[in-house]
Amino acid sequence: MWRLRRAAVACEVCQSLVKHSSGMKGSSPLQKLHLVSRSIYHSRHPTLKFQRPHLRTSFQQFSSLTNLPLRKLKLSPVKYGYQPHRNFWPARLAARLLKLRYLILGSAVGGGYTAKKTFDQWKDMIPDLSDYKWIVPDIVWEIDEYIDFEKIRKALPNSEDLAKLAPDLDKVVESLSLLKDFFTTGHKLVSEVVEASDLLLLLGSPGDTAFRATDHGSESDKPYRKVSDKEKIDQLQEELLHTQLKYQRILERLEKENKELRKLVLQKDDKGIHHRKLKKSLIDMYSEVLDVLSDYDASYNTQDHLPRVVVVGDQSAGKTSVLEMIAQARIFPRGSGEMMTRSPVKVTLSEGPHHVALFKDSSREFDLTKEEDLAALRHEIELRMRKNVKEGCTVSPETISLNVKGPGLQRMVLVDLPGVINTVTSGMAPDTKETIFSISKAYMQNPNAIILCIQDGSVDAERSIVTDLVSQMDPHGRRTIFVLTKVDLAEKNVASPSRIQQIIEGKLFPMKALGYFAVVTGKGNSSESIEAIREYEEEFFQNSKLLKTSMLKAHQVTTRNLSLAVSDCFWKMVRESVEQQADSFKATRFNLETEWKNNYPRLRELDRNELFEKAKNEILDEVISLSQVTPKHWEEILQQSLWERVSTHVIENIYLPAAQTMNSGTFNTTVDIKLKQWTDKQLPNKAVEVAWETLQEEFSRFMTEPKGKEHDDIFDKLKEAVKEESVKRHKWNDFAEDSLRVIQHNALEDRSISDKQQWDAAIYFMEEALQARLRDTENAIENMIGPDWKKRWLYWKNRTQEQCVHNETKNELEKMLKCNEEHPAYLASDEITTVRKNLESRGVEVDPSLIKDTWHQVYRRHFLKTALNHCNLCRRGFYYYQRHFVDSELECNDVVLFWRIQRMLAITANTLRQQLTNTEVRRLEKNVKEVLEDFAEDSEKKVKLLTGKRVQLAEDLKKVREIQEKLDAFIEALHQEK
Repeated sequence: MWRLRRAAVACEVCQSLVKHSSGMKGSSPLQKLHLVSRSIYHSRHPTLKFQRPHLRTSFQQFSSLTNLPLRKLKLSPVKYGYQPHRNFWPARLAARLLKLRYLILGSAVGGGYTAKKTFDQWKDMIPDLSDYKWIVPDIVWEIDEYIDFEKIRKALPNSEDLAKLAPDLDKVVESLSLLKDFFTTGHKLVSEVVEASDLLLLLGSPGDTAFRATDHGSESDKPYRKVSDKEKIDQLQEELLHTQLKYQRILERLEKENKELRKLVLQKDDKGIHHRKLKKSLIDMYSEVLDVLSDYDASYNTQDHLPRVVVVGDQSAGKTSVLEMIAQARIFPRGSGEMMTRSPVKVTLSEGPHHVALFKDSSREFDLTKEEDLAALRHEIELRMRKNVKEGCTVSPETISLNVKGPGLQRMVLVDLPGVINTVTSGMAPDTKETIFSISKAYMQNPNAIILCIQDGSVDAERSIVTDLVSQMDPHGRRTIFVLTKVDLAEKNVASPSRIQQIIEGKLFPMKALGYFAVVTGKGNSSESIEAIREYEEEFFQNSKLLKTSMLKAHQVTTRNLSLAVSDCFWKMVRESVEQQADSFKATRFNLETEWKNNYPRLRELDRNELFEKAKNEILDEVISLSQVTPKHWEEILQQSLWERVSTHVIENIYLPAAQTMNSGTFNTTVDIKLKQWTDKQLPNKAVEVAWETLQEEFSRFMTEPKGKEHDDIFDKLKEAVKEESVKRHKWNDFAEDSLRVIQHNALEDRSISDKQQWDAAIYFMEEALQARLRDTENAIENMIGPDWKKRWLYWKNRTQEQCVHNETKNELEKMLKCNEEHPAYLASDEITTVRKNLESRGVEVDPSLIKDTWHQVYRRHFLKTALNHCNLCRRGFYYYQRHFVDSELECNDVVLFWRIQRMLAITANTLRQQLTNTEVRRLEKNVKEVLEDFAEDSEKKVKLLTGKRVQLAEDLKKVREIQEKLDAFIEALHQEK
């Protein structure tokens, strides 16, 4: 009895504690109750004989509700005495309801956490707008000076007031009591719900899916049906796919709105609303570095390891289409089965207010929103490709640099390479296949290049060539991204969809990749727009079995996801490698500067362009020097050169035929006729040719003569090329010959010698001309008959058989001339026969043609000697000339002829000198300037004409300095962005 009383007192104490705690915000723990009270009213006390086992679920360890305060309990009055048949079903029902509450709330928390994590991932993919902080007006950053945020914070309700607005958990528990009938059906259904919730947490689906699964199972009207595991998994995967697509559509809508807003902001900035200086974007700075490297060495022999996205693939695999989808414009030439990409195209994608494209070496902008500009851009790219391809080749390693700007474009640098071919077809160069392989390897062997391997999904994988090439360049797949194109055709034509999955996962190829993507780039219609292709691509993947059956993951499809992944990989590679490359170029610069100081310590570091400008100034100075030549010098060299050109014609065709006449009247008539014919047909043209050659000789003399210590032989090849090209382009004025013909004709018609000085000058001119011809004739005879007896004895020379025959013939003809010194210029046939018989009588066999050739030289010498003797007689004949040779046997008509020729030469030289100084020198200077301008634009010509170690060293030094400066600026901007 004393034990029962003691227990009753303890229970009254417990009741008093509970009553006092009911008015408090949190109730006291049950563990503080009396031991006897716990053993009576709490079924989980270890002293009880009949303990109910705990219902363990996987949600208990994740639940955050286990420490919530207990609901207010109403204790029943204590009855004294022993009660062996107590029923605790209300406690058991309450425990089950509490467990169900934990289950539902735990699922909600897990689903919410998963949804938040997914949202954070999508949020991280939104472009960073920190570069555009300058767009926000300064007043926004200074808003805290105008608004008192502390006062606003104090006016807001505190946390306790907000807690009152939270839902009442007691009411939630009371509403769950309606599910009593459901739990009375048995423990089996509860366990299945728990298993389904565990699976949902593992798949990472949002929390509302767990609520939907619970709601479907809680309908008491429907009979209970056991759902298989496969159906539950399919249902959950379907819900997961729809949720991801929903988030993706929301994100795309937000990105589209963001793109429009940024476009409006940048357009306002262009209109002058914000006057802050716009800094060059990172991608533009990086693209400039690559352009300088491309100009530095087009074959990449400088071990350039800066990152690029290299787009490679088989021909017609869809490389260009993928690149156009990334650039969001149809910018490349298109053809059905024909090789369109004939040289590498470097495309720099950057963000801007307008969707435009422009070439590196051109200021024209192509509006990519207009079809006519797109067609013009495609045509320009095709023309540049064909221009780069040399004659006899199909592809070229020269790079075409193109910048594409637009709102929402991912920033990166891509290089589209010619498609890899397996067979050389007709019309291609024999080495086309090897050239494409060498170009692709040159770009892919860069350890920091990202390889975008394009594979056509509509053809058999075994026919691919590019995968073997990529696996050789990147065997571990650390910088390769594999892209399967034309997936819509592949799904339609491939019998086994699992084969596509094997291709995407890289199980059919020996190559490894950093990521695998599947894209659709249109229906094969070249007139499709980018928006139509994107809509078709999204619609296809939403309905594709590849996603529904989990062969592909949502982040592995669409060109948009591909663009984001490639851009992230590109900038990651840039940040990891750019500083190392900058250090490499610093070391190269130091080595080049040291080499220059050791080899050329007193010379400035002039690159090829600077040397060309220096040579250009020197050449123009030398052309100006032509105008400083004195008129006397011009006339002397022109007169001498013209006489050397026409002397043979004057003596052979005019003087000698006229001298054969018997009287002076016939001589003068013959001379006048031949001079008139000569003036009308040949003389003006010969005079212009002589003047042009004289100008060339003087120009060459000024160009080639050394300038002493200041002369630099590095310019010799350039000067020679400029001289040749200028001379080739220069043409004498066409009207010069007509005016010159009249002047020459009038000069030759004048026969009046005014004074003795002119008479003596004419005789002197005639003697010099005849003596020069006599020397030439003597040399010809000596070559014909061989050395004379003196040379044979002194120099041990002998005559040939032919020379002996010529000597015998000459002696026989000289005997004939001695008999008749006035013999005519030609031999008669009987005279030839007589000479031949006389020679045969001495045992010398001769041919009549040999006799005629020998006679020509023998008579010529005889005539010239006679004319020189007559010239000496005419020295005193000026007096008789003034009297027209009346009462005198002396006739000096030949002196008058040479005076006319001499006067014509002087007047012609004076006329040509005037044309040179007034017109032709200026025209030549203009031609030289044009040639220099053309050479300045032709880089290949400058490389060919300005060569040598000094030039190449200065060129390398300039390029390395420029690359290093641009890299340093890019690295500084990259650090500022971080």
